[in-house]
Amino acid sequence: MRSLRPAALACLFGFGAGAGPVLAQTPIDSMLFRHIRSIRAFDNHAHPIRPTRPDEPPDTDFDALPIGGIPPFDFPTRLRGDNPELIEAWRDLYGYPHSDRTEAHLAELKSLKARIKTEQGSRYAEWVLDRLGIEVQIANRMSVGPGLAPPRFRWVGFVDPLMLPLSVETVKRETPDRLDLYPRQTGHLRRYLADLGLAAIPATLDGYLAKVVTPTLERMKAQGAVAVKYEAAYLRPLSFEPASRAAAARVYASGGAPSFATYKTLQDFLFEYIGIEAGRLGLPVHIHSSDGAGGYFQIRGSDPLQLEPALNNPKLRQTTFVIVHGGWPNTRGTMSLMARPNVYADFSFLGNLLSAATIGSVLREWLSAYPERILFGSDAYPDNELVGWEEWGWLGTTAGRRGLAVALTGMMLDGEISRARAEEIARAVMRDNGMRLYRLDGR
Repeated sequence: MRSLRPAALACLFGFGAGAGPVLAQTPIDSMLFRHIRSIRAFDNHAHPIRPTRPDEPPDTDFDALPIGGIPPFDFPTRLRGDNPELIEAWRDLYGYPHSDRTEAHLAELKSLKARIKTEQGSRYAEWVLDRLGIEVQIANRMSVGPGLAPPRFRWVGFVDPLMLPLSVETVKRETPDRLDLYPRQTGHLRRYLADLGLAAIPATLDGYLAKVVTPTLERMKAQGAVAVKYEAAYLRPLSFEPASRAAAARVYASGGAPSFATYKTLQDFLFEYIGIEAGRLGLPVHIHSSDGAGGYFQIRGSDPLQLEPALNNPKLRQTTFVIVHGGWPNTRGTMSLMARPNVYADFSFLGNLLSAATIGSVLREWLSAYPERILFGSDAYPDNELVGWEEWGWLGTTAGRRGLAVALTGMMLDGEISRARAEEIARAVMRDNGMRLYRLDGR
C-alpha cells in the first residue's frame, strides 16, 4: 500500500474527538474512537460510594475487603497522587480550572467537589456516571441503598464470608496483609447471620447449608443482586478443587481454628455448593483474578488458570463465571478459559493500572477469539479525598476506551475486520455483552 503522508496519518490517527493527541506508536482511528466514546457504557465492575449528607457517617460498605487496613504498600504510578492525568480528570469531572496542583489549587478543588456533591445530593453518583459516559454500573458492595438504585446501579453481593464459618486465627497469619482481611470476613459472616435472625452457625454442615448459605444467596437475589462476588485471591489461591461432602462435614464438625490445608477442604466444597446454588438462582459468579493490593499479595494464587479445576467441574456447568480484572498479568490464560461457553472476562482495573497501548495488546488477543464474552469495567474505587471512585473511574474509563480503540484500529489496519464490524464489536464490549449477560436488554 502506498505510504501515507504525515498530515494524512495525523488526520486518521492523530486526534480522537476532543481527546487530545494520541502517540504515533499507538495509532487510533479517529472516527472509530469517536464512536467508542459515544457509547453509553455498561460498567461490569466498580465500587461506587453512596451519597451521604454531612451529618451522616461515611459510607463504609463499598467493599468487603477495603485496602485501607493492609500494611502500607506502593501504588502503581497511574494511581498515585502525582499522576498528571489526574489534572485532566479533575477538569473533565469538575471543571478544575488549573494546570497544576499547588496546595491552594487543591484546596479549591476540594471546595469545588464539595459544592457539586451538595448540589447533586442523592443524585451525585448518577451525576458521576453521566460525566463518565456510563449508563449502568455494577456496584460491588456489602449493601446498596439510596443514591445507588436501579436502573443506573446494579448490585453484586460478596460470598467469601460464607466460605469461612470456622475460626480464621490460624489462616490469617499466612501473610501480613491477611491479618486485617480475614477478621473482616468473620465480621461479615456475623452480619449475614444477624440478617437471618441467627446468633451462631448451625451445629452441622447440612444445617449451615440449609439455614445460612442458601438463604443468604436467596436473600441477595431478592434484594436485587444480579451476581455474586469472590475476592478469595486476597485470602487463598484460586485452586478450588472438588471436595466430598463427607470430608467437608468432618472439617466443619471439628471446629476450632483449622490449618490452611484442612480449611481448604471445607472451602473447596462450599465454593462448589455456592456455585451450584448461584447457577440455580441465575446469579453469575464474579471472581477477582489479578495482581492485587498489598505488599505481600500472592500473585501466583490469583492466576486464572488456578480456576481450571472448578471451571471443568461438571456440577458447575450451569453456572456463569466472570473473571474480573482479566487475570492480569496472566491474560492469555484468561483467553483460553473463555473457550468455555459459561466464562466471561472483564478488563476492569487494567485501565487504572496500564497504558492504553498495553490494554490494546491484551484486547487484541482476546478480540481475535471471543469478542462476545468480553466486558468493559472501570473499577472505580475510593482511595482518598483527591483520588476517589470518581477519579479511578475516569482513569479506567478513559484508558479502557482508548485501549479498545487501539486494538480495533490494529485489526482494521491488518484487514482482519471491517469498520462496520469494528463498531459492532466496540458496542458489544462496551455495552451489549453486559446487558445480555445480566438480562437487562429485555430478552
